[in-house]
Amino acid sequence: MKKVFELEFDGRKLVVEAGEIGKQTKAAVLVRYGDTVVLSNVTMSNHTVDWDFFPLSVEYQERMYAAGRIPGSFLRRETRPSNHAILASRITDRTMRPLFPEGFRNEVQVVSQVMAVDYDYSPEITAMFASSLCVCISDVPFNGPIAGVYVGRVDGKLVINPTVEQRKVSDIDLCVAGTEEAINMVEAGAAEVSEEDMLDALMFGHEAIKKLCRFEKEIIKEIGVEKNKNIQFKVIPDELRAEVTAKVDKELRKAVSTKDKLERQEKIDSIEKATEEEYAANGADAKVVQQVHEIQEDIVHHEVRRLIAEDKIRPDGRKPDEIRPLDAQVDILGRRVHGSAMFTRGQTQVISVTTLGPLSDKQIIDDLTPEESKRFMHHYNFPQWCVGGTGKLGVIARREIGHGALGERALSYVIPSEEEFPYTIRQVSEVVESNGSSSQASICAGCMSLMAAGVPIKAMVSGIAMGLISTGDLNDHPYTILTDIQGLEDHFGDMDFKVAGTEKGITALQMDIKIDGVTRDVLAQALAQAHKARKEIRDVMSKAIAEPRKDVAEFAPKLDKLTIDVDKIRDVIGTGGKVINEIIAQCDKVQIDIDDDGHVVIYHMNREMINKAKQMIEDIVREAKVGEVYEGQVTRVEDYGAFVKLFGACEGLCHVSRLGWGFIDKAQDVVKVGDVLKVRVTEIDDHGKVKVSHREFVEKPAGYVEKPVEKKPFKGHKK
Repeated sequence: MKKVFELEFDGRKLVVEAGEIGKQTKAAVLVRYGDTVVLSNVTMSNHTVDWDFFPLSVEYQERMYAAGRIPGSFLRRETRPSNHAILASRITDRTMRPLFPEGFRNEVQVVSQVMAVDYDYSPEITAMFASSLCVCISDVPFNGPIAGVYVGRVDGKLVINPTVEQRKVSDIDLCVAGTEEAINMVEAGAAEVSEEDMLDALMFGHEAIKKLCRFEKEIIKEIGVEKNKNIQFKVIPDELRAEVTAKVDKELRKAVSTKDKLERQEKIDSIEKATEEEYAANGADAKVVQQVHEIQEDIVHHEVRRLIAEDKIRPDGRKPDEIRPLDAQVDILGRRVHGSAMFTRGQTQVISVTTLGPLSDKQIIDDLTPEESKRFMHHYNFPQWCVGGTGKLGVIARREIGHGALGERALSYVIPSEEEFPYTIRQVSEVVESNGSSSQASICAGCMSLMAAGVPIKAMVSGIAMGLISTGDLNDHPYTILTDIQGLEDHFGDMDFKVAGTEKGITALQMDIKIDGVTRDVLAQALAQAHKARKEIRDVMSKAIAEPRKDVAEFAPKLDKLTIDVDKIRDVIGTGGKVINEIIAQCDKVQIDIDDDGHVVIYHMNREMINKAKQMIEDIVREAKVGEVYEGQVTRVEDYGAFVKLFGACEGLCHVSRLGWGFIDKAQDVVKVGDVLKVRVTEIDDHGKVKVSHREFVEKPAGYVEKPVEKKPFKGHKK
């Protein structure tokens, strides 16, 4: 039976429909937010898998019909998910995943299909709300509900779920999500906003989240079903845990304190492998051996946390707010690439390469967003060999797309506008070694490679990853904020909080946590420590390159630009592209981009070719004006006068009477083809024909008197 629930949310209507669609799933809801419609459902397998992770799949599926469009792909149907769909899936996954019970191992899939979209009513936030609700009203174990909102700031005022027009002028682009009690996911970009202002925006967003969570609870109370009590949670027997702990506890704790990552991991792996082989040799089955492995992992987990929380000692010996050794270099790939840089933080190292191209190289966007193209792209590659492992190459994982988007967001706020710097900019960050926080290293390396490429960025951007080790409820128990977390601290810690920005303020945030949520005090302390660390990093970066280079690299395309009258575009292009193709051919394959507003950008490695093409275009669109003086070549001579090329295809007729002082019978008597004459424009008739005069530039004979032109009486036409 169909049930309908409504909420007036921040002046907009939110409608939930349940019980009519998707009745063979565990639960399904249709959520209408304005004209945006999202259908979400949850399904769960009936058996438990013996894996060491929870098999959760959260999917955000775009249907192009939702925006009244046909897919632009060759097949004209939706195929692989767009980057935007992957990022939308990730924000819901990262918010919900920590709230599923420990030991839950049934496969769960949550799918949200965008059926209709109104860009002013976020489909991503609608999908997050719908995903949480359908799981909460089902029998799937979940400690929700959760919800999320976008927060913008327009003219100094914070706004919930800003419209498209508001987002264009907003200096904060924040997605924040969590439960009614606390925040547990953040994804943000900002135009160099202060830490305090960002905290206010986070808390402002959380107040709206509380309203959505309370609405969900009302719905759950009315139509929610009892959670499945027959699910078998993964539990390790206490006897086995005590036995294994007695065997390896001391050795593993000692191994954890090894400072070098690879040496530490080798020691831990060796101990774990020996213990597992011992149990297998004594007849233990695969399930028990897997449990032995997990017990040992738990020992490592607890020791890392104990060292930090109690002894204030990190695995590599650093203080809680200490950064690993830093190094920054530019131009490490030589002059053939347009810009390159390498940034190293401890055992994390990234090489970033910037490539400049014409505006026609923009990426075309084909997804459910208002964006049609973009000119700045940041791509992030994390091959398994960078951590000493093996794996399939060429596969772009969700994590790589997410980290690439984070770097792109952090740097986008300092990229010059298209008018200031009319290039398409592609940046690739290659992780060549990793022990945590490679996404922030890619931001640092990326910033330096932009400057090395001559991109006039507005300010230097640096990034750092912060961590958290808690000992209980954050309001009642002590906790430790860590600066520059390494892999082990990320894996076993409670929070991964990435902060990037300039000296002036924050340009990007990303937060994932493994506990139920974090408080304002935790966020404030993490932001304060991050501010100090980012300055320390920028100081090192500045020693490698202090400011953007004044010009683009030797092998980067140079450019010049001009604006022509819209009515002249057809003249520059010519019939079938004939004119512009001639310019390209005569100027060594120069590239010319012309937009509908008459903005022309010319690209070439050689500035001489750019100047030549620019002059040719200017000659085509130029119009002669009465009084202007030109030096032109005579192209044709008739009895009545000479035709003089002024510029481009523009010619002026110099009548025989204007070639000199006194009587001249024929023009051929004084000029010939190829002569260069200095002339002044005297008249332009209604048909655009130009008349010029040369005699003003010829010395007048002494005593010369101009004879008046005799006007003969009209005698009528001859018959």
